[in-house]
Amino acid sequence: MSAAAPQPAALPAGATVGALVASGAQCLADAGVSFGHGTTNAHDEAAWLVLWRLGLPLDSDLSDAPGSLKDQPVTPADQALVAALFEERITSRKPAAYLTREAWLQGVPFYVDERAIVPRSFIAELLVDGGVDEFLSDRTRQVLDLCTGNGSLAVLAAMAWPEVQVTGADISPDALAVAQINVARHGLQDRIRLQLSDGLSALPGPWDLILCNPPYVNAASMAALPAEYRAEPELALAGGTDGMDFVRRLFTQAPACMSEGAVMVLEIGNERAHFETAFAQLPVFWLDTSAGEDQVLLVTREALAAYARLTAQ
Repeated sequence: MSAAAPQPAALPAGATVGALVASGAQCLADAGVSFGHGTTNAHDEAAWLVLWRLGLPLDSDLSDAPGSLKDQPVTPADQALVAALFEERITSRKPAAYLTREAWLQGVPFYVDERAIVPRSFIAELLVDGGVDEFLSDRTRQVLDLCTGNGSLAVLAAMAWPEVQVTGADISPDALAVAQINVARHGLQDRIRLQLSDGLSALPGPWDLILCNPPYVNAASMAALPAEYRAEPELALAGGTDGMDFVRRLFTQAPACMSEGAVMVLEIGNERAHFETAFAQLPVFWLDTSAGEDQVLLVTREALAAYARLTAQ
């Protein structure tokens, strides 16, 4: 007796915007898709996909309040377009940002496609809310965004500090091609240059501030990643057995590339335990973000130089 054929995924249905969002959210939940690339739950992702597919503003009011878009009618043709988008999201398991070709970070839109990871760094919060300003000086002029990906942090840094020059660097030519789109999109060609580099090898500096959201996912976590994360470039995620391979090399190279008084802001995600095991003798400042005080740290050039001397003994 042959096995039953797998049932196709349920698709959203409804004659209004609100009905499509509600139905779409249920479809995403039932399909077991994973979130984390701009949304954290099925309802928000469904709203994003429905509004984008219908060409409506992503911040549209979908509440029960008078004048909201919740009860706006949707034609059968547009209903079919929405259903097709949800089908692609469910069957491909690609992050929604790869389907819409757009991601938002701190309210700023960025182009993205499969050549770069979907931007979601908590460093963005610190750039926008001034969370690292107290560690900078009036001499901070040269800023490096290492592992720039689609260039979002480089763009946000240039927006936050009009007096600085920013270099966005990555080992991936494909990622830099995406970054170039975003630099041009925000009219920052005169403020941001892009550089191909393996770590700091082509970036002698001296840098007054280094921002870095490196590959830091440990091997066990890489093996367990949902399909949505495996759709992203592995090069931008995989950090070796304990997630610290890139960081070890970066800390070795960095002091020689940093100016006196310079600092580095580094994101290590959920790897604080591995970081503290690997660099137990290195003093750092843990910075507060919406995810708590375990995701992003700041380290000074002086601390890195002293650590290098200590470990060389």
